Amino acid sequence: MSDLVKATSILLLIVFFSGCEDEIRNIAEINESPSPDLSREVNPLDINVDGFDFLEKMQGHWTGPLRIIADDFDWFAFDYRAISPSHIHGIFEGGSAGNLLTSFFVTDFKNTRTIMARNGGLLNGIYRTSYFVLDSIRYDADNSKYFRLVDANGGAAIMYMELRFKSDSLYFNAYTSRLGLNLMPVRHMTFRSSRKNPELALQAAQQLGFPQNNSAWDFSGGFRQDLLYINPGDTEPKSATFLAQQTGSNDVFTLADESRDPFRIQDHPYLGYLTVNIVRNTAIEDKGWFLYLSKEPLTDSNGFFINESFSSVLRFPEIIATENSFNFTYMHPGEYYVTVIADANEDGSISAGDITHVSQKIELSPEQTLTVTIDNINIQN
Repeated sequence: MSDLVKATSILLLIVFFSGCEDEIRNIAEINESPSPDLSREVNPLDINVDGFDFLEKMQGHWTGPLRIIADDFDWFAFDYRAISPSHIHGIFEGGSAGNLLTSFFVTDFKNTRTIMARNGGLLNGIYRTSYFVLDSIRYDADNSKYFRLVDANGGAAIMYMELRFKSDSLYFNAYTSRLGLNLMPVRHMTFRSSRKNPELALQAAQQLGFPQNNSAWDFSGGFRQDLLYINPGDTEPKSATFLAQQTGSNDVFTLADESRDPFRIQDHPYLGYLTVNIVRNTAIEDKGWFLYLSKEPLTDSNGFFINESFSSVLRFPEIIATENSFNFTYMHPGEYYVTVIADANEDGSISAGDITHVSQKIELSPEQTLTVTIDNINIQN
């Protein structure tokens, strides 16, 4: 499980598209055109003609290898479930430093019924969200289907994401020019995954009547140019991005308001919040800790790790040693197991000698704010 912990700090870098100047290896196995269309034009694809099936294809607990910048992770996970009849959401909760989310939803944009993506997160007091629009579809010879979404203001010349679905497999690449600071976008993330635990997404879909071809959020008027983020030295925005910064603050609600993001966290239906508090004993009083939400318990009735259950992990933030609580945002309702693991040997990974407890089962209702306290972290593995 050390890849999970290692990924926490590195994957956060993609929230702000920094540090990646060279294209990285394409483990997503998406066949690329030698001269991809990197136009600044934004031409939404009409999902009344084709493309509406993207929403249904996207739902699932996707797990598999991920490469970000120059680092490989043998296992990673994104949990995509419906949050309304025409909106699907997934998030990587990085930990104390921040998170990364992407949601996909039906909207009207430029007089076209289409699908948009909202991508961004919160990192060390910097809040960013960027909006993408579906602009192309391709059918490949291996019976897979390819979708591309481009920056809703600057097109593929600024940034884009491409996703290919084949049966229960998802292949996902993301490209960025760092909001237009670089001459052209390069690949900075690539993910190859398979769908696990399908009942999680199925339950949400049945509860909400997903998917439906209804507008989840109205962008028919486009984006106000005076509200979009402008790079230093520029006179006009290049990207459909909203950004706010507050030194030392990770208050997502305050920063969302300051960014003038038209679609903020409090506007999302169905999702809830979970705060996990821990009570430290002398053995873990100065230790960092790992926090897991999973479909299955990660420990047995005696508090010892069940290694095979780690494949059911849905969220896996890493918490710094000085903190005693963590707040999960954008939480899908449902049943979970909460497991706290104190890094007793301080090796930055889940290993022998770490201290945990019997996994605690919780149930989160739609739009609920729930708090749990773990006060029995005393079992050394």
